[in-house]
Amino acid sequence: MTAATAWLSAAADVLSRVAVTQAAGIETASQWCAEAIAADGLVHLFGTGHSRIPVEEMFPRYGSYPGFNPIVELSMTFHTPVVGANGQRQAMFIERTPGLAEVILSNFRFGPHDVMMVFSAGGTTAVPVEMAQGAQARGLRVVAVTSVAQSLAGEPEPAAGARLLEVADLVLDVCSPSADAAVALEGLESPVGPLSTVGAVAIVNAIKSRTAELLVGRGAMPPVISRASAVGAARSRELFDQAYREHARRLARAIDQQGGE
Repeated sequence: MTAATAWLSAAADVLSRVAVTQAAGIETASQWCAEAIAADGLVHLFGTGHSRIPVEEMFPRYGSYPGFNPIVELSMTFHTPVVGANGQRQAMFIERTPGLAEVILSNFRFGPHDVMMVFSAGGTTAVPVEMAQGAQARGLRVVAVTSVAQSLAGEPEPAAGARLLEVADLVLDVCSPSADAAVALEGLESPVGPLSTVGAVAIVNAIKSRTAELLVGRGAMPPVISRASAVGAARSRELFDQAYREHARRLARAIDQQGGE
């Protein structure tokens, strides 16, 4: 077995474990999402670091629809420069800054049916933990998408005071190992090939699909961003415009111009 096939096998195992062990939680999260979207609310999505990836996977992209509000901060997710200005050191420092989550949350006005999903593979740094706590304090149900093994492998940082999985109303486990990376190579100290993104992306697409099924059943399905290859060029453009207008309409009430709650 090569390292490539070893990683693919490990990724398949993660997907299998997510399907078997997280099915009930995915159903609960989907029910919450459908309730929020059908009631003209929003499901807010927040992630730092590489946990931005599942946020963007949920919305907006082909096969997705309004009702999900992605919230990411470039200061904690813009990894391309790596070093120098806007580098990774700064991003990791900012993610550990207590009080920042409250500043982010103060930009929004949350509705009575809204839900918050917080993504963090480790779930032990201040901003994701405080984001969950702040959302709960505002009356939102909070879903944590995290790696249970990775989170329990270390202690939460003092500025966080708790693990994300300890403060959420519902925890979905991405089923990645504590080291995240899964392929051990002879002669190399550390494993390579992380898996947490695989589990997180699988979870959000499962929720997205089940939520759509529930919304269709309620007669409350928003327009879906669709490729021209699926619906034709004219219909694809029409659906894009409809989806963006619907997202703008929902978001307009959520942006707090006064900087309060």
